[in-house]
Amino acid sequence: MTSLSSDRVLDIFRRVGALLEGHFRLSSGLHSTGYLQCALVLQHPREAEALGAALGALTTSVSPDVVMSPALGGIVIGHEVARALGVRAVFAERQDGALTLRRGFALAPGERVLVVEDVVTTGGSTRETIEVAIASGGTVVGAASIIDRSGGNQGLSVPYYSLAQLMFPTYQPDACPLCAAGVPVVKPGSRA
Repeated sequence: MTSLSSDRVLDIFRRVGALLEGHFRLSSGLHSTGYLQCALVLQHPREAEALGAALGALTTSVSPDVVMSPALGGIVIGHEVARALGVRAVFAERQDGALTLRRGFALAPGERVLVVEDVVTTGGSTRETIEVAIASGGTVVGAASIIDRSGGNQGLSVPYYSLAQLMFPTYQPDACPLCAAGVPVVKPGSRA
């Protein structure tokens, strides 16, 4: 397994046009001047594999039995991390507004789970996925993402790993200067 520097990770995002500037509504509900469109990076198998291998190298010490990711954004990177670690990959998806395991996915009692996301901003989706893993009998041993844009404030109760940190300003919608200036907001994420 290999490691990637934070600068190298961000260079990959820039090279494929996945580091966007504008006015965005994030999955967390916050507004921001910047957005990372991980799908534009992960559509390239070599980049996805390299990022997965680097996250796998970063998290090998927690010895997971399975990688669990939230759908949709975490599926590809979760699969690549699982491949790097030599474990299986499962994903939780929304049903009636809540994340749940479906499609026959299950965890054995006490199975060691690493939760993997593409980007963590508030940690909300990661915390939801952790709750799904625990409710399904798993023991969550860590969480990881390609990018941490939380500023260290993801509020996770497990060890957390990321390949790069990136901070864009974020705003509550009612205090967003871009909204006040009449700049149209774009919702590029996977959560409707």
